[in-house]
Amino acid sequence: MANGALEQSALEAKDRDQLLAIAKALGVKSAGRAKKEEIIEMILEQTAPSAPASAAPAPTSSRASTSSAKSESESVTSSQVAALGADGQPLSEWEIELAEHEGTPIAPDARRRTEQTESRSDNREFRDNRGPREPRNDNRNDGRDNRNNGPRNYNDQDGGNRNRNRNRRRRTPGGFRNTRDDGPQGADRYESNEMQDSNEPINNDPIEVSGYLDLRDEGYGFLRVNGYLASQGDAYVSVRLTRQFNLRKGDHVTGMSRPAGRNEKNAGMLDVRTINGIDVDKMKPRPKFEDLTPLFPDEKLELSTASDPTNMTARIIDLISPIGKGQRGIIVSPPKAGKTTVMKTIATSIEKNYPEVKLIVLLIDERPEEVTDMRRTVKGEVVSSTFDRPSEEHTHVAELVIEKAKRMVEMGQDVVIILDG
Repeated sequence: MANGALEQSALEAKDRDQLLAIAKALGVKSAGRAKKEEIIEMILEQTAPSAPASAAPAPTSSRASTSSAKSESESVTSSQVAALGADGQPLSEWEIELAEHEGTPIAPDARRRTEQTESRSDNREFRDNRGPREPRNDNRNDGRDNRNNGPRNYNDQDGGNRNRNRNRRRRTPGGFRNTRDDGPQGADRYESNEMQDSNEPINNDPIEVSGYLDLRDEGYGFLRVNGYLASQGDAYVSVRLTRQFNLRKGDHVTGMSRPAGRNEKNAGMLDVRTINGIDVDKMKPRPKFEDLTPLFPDEKLELSTASDPTNMTARIIDLISPIGKGQRGIIVSPPKAGKTTVMKTIATSIEKNYPEVKLIVLLIDERPEEVTDMRRTVKGEVVSSTFDRPSEEHTHVAELVIEKAKRMVEMGQDVVIILDG
């Protein structure tokens, strides 16, 4: 490459990758993150012709141009000094503009931020008109100083902005207030939270909870204390407790739990007292529902009673389609044909004739008024998930009720499920 200065027009015609290669060949550092115009300036400064060290001083006729260049260099030097506020912190651009608008005096170096935003064309014009250059060694140092301004600006953006933003929150006037968070800022926010937490009484005493166990495939689960759906008062059951007491999904568990910690969503189960109404100490090994032997129905459930001979629905079912223990049946009918009435008759007849049988009425995707009517008619348990609930909730409630019935059968009880949906 020639020792003379490169033509600026030739450099501008090249792309950024070619300019980076030229700058690397010339030994220019800190050019990787610079813009194209900055790389061109670095190359021009690096390849500029150097004046002899013993060069004679400029003639007297050029004093005017030298003095003008000196004044311009002094203005540039003064523009690089940061503008400081009353608290000794650097002011931002909007604070400088506000002070000028209100007529507030600012330090003579208050133009640093605004002066740095001048166009590159003004800098080039100043470089062309500033007269003879200093010796080459000084130019090299000046180039390094100018190049180092880039990393310093990055540091100002990374670290300085955080400090300025923090100080700005403290001295920002009401008109420029950040309205995204009107609460405590910075350390004050955590102090207020600690004060609120310290004022609240903390009760770590164990409390008694009871509910149905919703066990996950991973081994842990949650004790649903408010029906079959998740609620705020549910207790977390660890894998250790499920293995220790051989807990299964759908078990009705009673035990002690501790309150939830600061970073916990649910309370934690500490101990198990009863499982399906039986004390844990008296609990015997129970078979799995999958291991039980399925048999044909051999014991009939009669719906008609001598005390109510007018119940023709129950009498017709006993004659035409009798129901037995272990039987599965389905009622098929068009809408508004009396299907719900038949189901209520079956439920009330089983409750009267066989009080030892556990009756569960499961209503899925039904109207809320039908759920209310069924609860007023049947004394047994009515579980519902109305039509305004999501389908995932319908599935979850139905599965948990089926698992509960399996656990009751494993304990030797008779269970009847009437499903309407």
